[in-house]
Amino acid sequence: MGLDLEYTNGQTPLGEEEKPGLLIQSVATRGELDEFEHQNIEKAIQWTINRRFTSKNMLTEMFIRNLHKRMYGDVWEWAGEFRRTNKNLGVQWTQIPIEIKKILDDTEYWIQHNSYSPDEIALRFKHRLVSIHCFPNGNGRHSRLMADIIIEKLFSLPVFTWGAKNVIKDVDLRKEYINSLHAADQGDYTSLLSFARK
Repeated sequence: MGLDLEYTNGQTPLGEEEKPGLLIQSVATRGELDEFEHQNIEKAIQWTINRRFTSKNMLTEMFIRNLHKRMYGDVWEWAGEFRRTNKNLGVQWTQIPIEIKKILDDTEYWIQHNSYSPDEIALRFKHRLVSIHCFPNGNGRHSRLMADIIIEKLFSLPVFTWGAKNVIKDVDLRKEYINSLHAADQGDYTSLLSFARK
């Protein structure tokens, strides 16, 4: 397979051991891959719309993995499986389950104790999840959908707009998004809160 992908700032390159997991053998370009992934993600969003979620059935490792599988399972054989290699960002791959447990416990605590506003709880979860970088691909999109589900299903608030454009294709928007994540890395969620509702 001649899958040779270009990556924009902030995207994690697929390892050579992960590329054979592509289920659609005709894909050769980033544009084709993006289109198939977009269609799969739309199906996952439709799946979430009419379902009821609680923190008990959603804030679990199984749900995190299942959502990724629903988002990418038509495109990638390894969808829903935690990565087994280290990447240019994220925790050591062997630490993923431990870090997931920590974020789930922390988020339950934030919700129970109203530690932050609903938006900030959802975005802190999103930021921590993408920082762990659980999967070989799709971590940003997956963490944004998780934040949308948290804000809508647990807090009955509108989903985030994420700049109201395609964060992957719009270069300036992507730069703003990445910068807001870097600020959150330093504990400042102001930019990310603003960007998510832009």
